[in-house]
Amino acid sequence: MRIARIDLRKTLPPIDSPDLVQLDSLINRYKGKKGSLIPLLQGIQELYGYIPKEAFEKVSGETGIPVSKMFGIATFYAQFRLQPVGKHIIKVCHGTACHVQNAVEISESLEEALKVRDGETTEDRLFTLESVACLGCCSLAPVMMIGDRTYGKLTGTEAIKIIKNIRLGESN
Repeated sequence: MRIARIDLRKTLPPIDSPDLVQLDSLINRYKGKKGSLIPLLQGIQELYGYIPKEAFEKVSGETGIPVSKMFGIATFYAQFRLQPVGKHIIKVCHGTACHVQNAVEISESLEEALKVRDGETTEDRLFTLESVACLGCCSLAPVMMIGDRTYGKLTGTEAIKIIKNIRLGESN
């Protein structure tokens, strides 16, 4: 099964410029150390939830690592994000067991309810929807995971109810 990558052409409402001062201690920790590019990118993503363009530029200027090299690593590994994500990342499993148990219905229901496609983030930045190859919960198929919580034996309607409850909790 092929999982689609996020389409960077879709634009969300502008976000505030990141506070790049937060990068100083991270850069100092890894500056000049071999093999530190991936931990540096992971640290940036941990700070901001994604790797902002401005962070690439600052790190490049202070470490001498070309932006093209950092961007190449960040786009090669699926763990890195170049766009902001929602507060809640919804991962819908599309592994064999979930696929057979109609994971497509869950994804389609969530896409319709959230008005996003796979890999996209809602305009309010509350949810990001992602299809994943496997969550390792085959006995609970079909499964979705939000944060560290797993929801199994789902239908599309149940998945939407879960999302509505999270949205309701966020508004309170």
